[in-house]
Amino acid sequence: MKFLIVIEKSSTGYAAYSPDLDGCVATGRTRKATEKAMREALAMHLAALREEGSQIPLPRSYSTYVELGRNGRKPRRGRAS
Repeated sequence: MKFLIVIEKSSTGYAAYSPDLDGCVATGRTRKATEKAMREALAMHLAALREEGSQIPLPRSYSTYVELGRNGRKPRRGRAS
């Protein structure tokens, strides 16, 4: 099962969460450490849900980038923005 995680810069390092699993968060000093901590947090979160007999939510989130030109508008094809 693959869950999307979001990693954001914080004042003390990085913080991560999964939009599909409420309350599942982790922090770390580096992005790599935060990703590792989040992987462990996901495993513990899912194990706790199983233990209490709760249904494991299916992953439903995805991510994509939206490109905008320097003027904040969609870039024109074939032209540098």
